[in-house]
Amino acid sequence: NGFKCHCMSESHQRQLLLASENPQQFMDYFSEEFRNDFLELLRRRFGTKRVHNNIVYNEYISHREHIHMNATQWETLTDFTKWLGREGLCKVDETPKGWYIQYIDRDPETIRRQQEQERKKKQDLDDEEKTAKFIEQQVRRGLEGKELEKPVYTELSRENEDEKVTFNLNKGASTSIAASSKTSSVLGPNALKTAEGAVKRKESAHSSGQPTEKKKKSALDEIMELEEEKKRTSRRDYWLQPEIIVKIVTKKLGEKYHKKKAVVKEVIDKYTAVVKMIDSGDKLKLDQTHLETVIPAPGKKVMVLNGGYRGNEGILESINEKRFSATIIIDSGPLKGRRVEDIQYEDISKLA
Repeated sequence: NGFKCHCMSESHQRQLLLASENPQQFMDYFSEEFRNDFLELLRRRFGTKRVHNNIVYNEYISHREHIHMNATQWETLTDFTKWLGREGLCKVDETPKGWYIQYIDRDPETIRRQQEQERKKKQDLDDEEKTAKFIEQQVRRGLEGKELEKPVYTELSRENEDEKVTFNLNKGASTSIAASSKTSSVLGPNALKTAEGAVKRKESAHSSGQPTEKKKKSALDEIMELEEEKKRTSRRDYWLQPEIIVKIVTKKLGEKYHKKKAVVKEVIDKYTAVVKMIDSGDKLKLDQTHLETVIPAPGKKVMVLNGGYRGNEGILESINEKRFSATIIIDSGPLKGRRVEDIQYEDISKLA
């Protein structure tokens, strides 16, 4: 024991001498190790979620072999957090509760998926413009098909200069009734009956035309309600669903799991999934950024994961490889039997 203590003492003294000769080299080494371990924990444990920096730090120092911050170039956790923001490694912001950090994932696969999502959003905006034009055309056709009532003008004339002219100013009427005072006792009742008959015919015409007008209005309302429903169920930034088959795209877990398929068994906090490997049966807990959807062969069942038909099961009818999209037939819910074209790969996945 004495020999060991003596050797360890000499080794410790040599380390101190080396550190005193070039202290900056040792500080740079420990700083790099601290930074790498901290960022790896942040990426693996929290993904791209916004989290308090103290929560990550407490979890980091709970490991026995962690590097203490005193051995690094940063004096405090706040200094380290600000440095992460300046270097572009994380998004940082200060609040009354302290500093929050958010990991920036620069993995090529993640960047590719983000670009595809941006392209899909742009395509959705184009689809909305097309839908708006379609609705405008439907409204224009409805207005063109509706018969507009034109006013009828009659010439005002009298044969005898002694006759008095009277006007019947009904609301919305466009005709006048002229009658002579000499024959008022004879023409008065007939004129009244004629006016009543005209009013009845007009009302009957309106009543007979109501179903057609109501039918057109209902069709337009149906289109508007459908578009409003699609807007209410617009795209979300999370897509995981239980019992779908996914592919692991991260290389952090090694070749054993890279590009292998698994079944989602549980979804945690919308963005994290507990998956079971199909080949080995191993269970892993992964963020959705480390997974991607699986497109089966035509005729197989899929689930819609995003957009207006989210949550519906369907049958894959065909695939458009040039547009990275597919055509499916909805196989569940009130929309069963509906054919949906040009739905993107990342919005559907094979069902287990």
